[in-house]
Amino acid sequence: MENNGIRDARSLGMPKMLVLGLQHMFAMFGATVLVPALTGLSVSATLLFAGLGTLLFHFLTKGRVPAFLGSSFAFLAGYAAIAPNGEAELLPYACVGVACSAILYLVLAGLVKAFGTRKVMSFFPPIVTGPIIICIGMTLANSAINNCTGHWGIALVAIVTVIAFNIWGKGMFKIVPILMGVLVSYALAAVLGQVDFSGVAEASWIGLPVAFENTVFSLFGKADGSLLLSAVIAIMPIALATMIEHIGDICAISSTVGENFIEEPGLHRTLMGDGFATALASLFGAPANTTYGENTGVLALTKVYDPAVIRLAAVFAIIASFCPKFSALVSAMPVGTIGGVSLILYGMISAIGVRNLVENKVDLTASRNVIIASLIMSLALGITFSAAGAIKIAVFGVSLNFSGLAVAAVVGIVANAILPGKDYEFSNSYASGKPRSKHD
Repeated sequence: MENNGIRDARSLGMPKMLVLGLQHMFAMFGATVLVPALTGLSVSATLLFAGLGTLLFHFLTKGRVPAFLGSSFAFLAGYAAIAPNGEAELLPYACVGVACSAILYLVLAGLVKAFGTRKVMSFFPPIVTGPIIICIGMTLANSAINNCTGHWGIALVAIVTVIAFNIWGKGMFKIVPILMGVLVSYALAAVLGQVDFSGVAEASWIGLPVAFENTVFSLFGKADGSLLLSAVIAIMPIALATMIEHIGDICAISSTVGENFIEEPGLHRTLMGDGFATALASLFGAPANTTYGENTGVLALTKVYDPAVIRLAAVFAIIASFCPKFSALVSAMPVGTIGGVSLILYGMISAIGVRNLVENKVDLTASRNVIIASLIMSLALGITFSAAGAIKIAVFGVSLNFSGLAVAAVVGIVANAILPGKDYEFSNSYASGKPRSKHD
């Protein structure tokens, strides 16, 4: 396919390359720093490992794929299951679960390398992944409403701003509606005296982005074995949905750039890069990483496809991580801002699940598909919002908690494998460099 995008940005000169790198950093910024604001994780560590994770991803993919790895929203449900109020002492346990989920990335990468993409993906069809993604958003919606309650004025400003920039924004502003929603509502709350800046004033300008007590290593010698196992069991299955999201993102980048990255450097390498980046971030108390659609939007906007520009954005994120004052500024974000922005984001997660079903033309008149979808959604939502919030099972004297998403994912995969009438076949033809139409 003919593609007039720029593959070597050095021809533009270093000043323009630096500006393009900053643009990519700002594109990922709003969503990436919102994850620690929602979970209680460190903003500085988040930026550091978004940058380091992106560089690691580029190294493992031979420097060919222009992808930026930012914070994953899909794992918010996992953090909420273990540390519902962002308890500092519980977050390292959630990070262990997220780090272990990276193992599934590596397993899938190995299977893809050994058996090929099509055969492996037959076990993760849209009828399984779509409803799981829908439920991830729905399980989080309650926390968004709680944050909005009592702060609806600021929340509505955030919501309206995000919608306005997303629909009517031009150029770069259309790419960063979340960031604009945060900035506008934050500024209004500050003018109205609803923001406490004392922590910002006390924070230093330069400091280390990682604190030992926030890392997984702080659990050595004093970990609660039952809680540790429960975190792993509750969070690992979420990777089943994020891996599918990863494949979709790589296909989207392939289509934008005009190169089939599923074939070369290979899906196994991109999965491996995402998995190792997520494991590295989690071990040091940062959120799980994922390939960012916002940056794919910037690629389409600028038509500069040189991965070196993305690596510049990663370096800028690493530099920003060494400023505690900035971290404090994000931590002071008004509750109404968090509630309004997250209300849209959580709904968008569920909407992506619906889109997954629609775009893949899943036949919901087929009994097997209806059964699989109903089992997944009933179990995920029913268990999550039950009095216990999880299924508790004692194994050899250890109490294990199985989250609704974990149970639903396993049941969905098994049901799809054993029920007759399975006809889904994965195709990466839309990653071959041809533009995707609305009918693809």
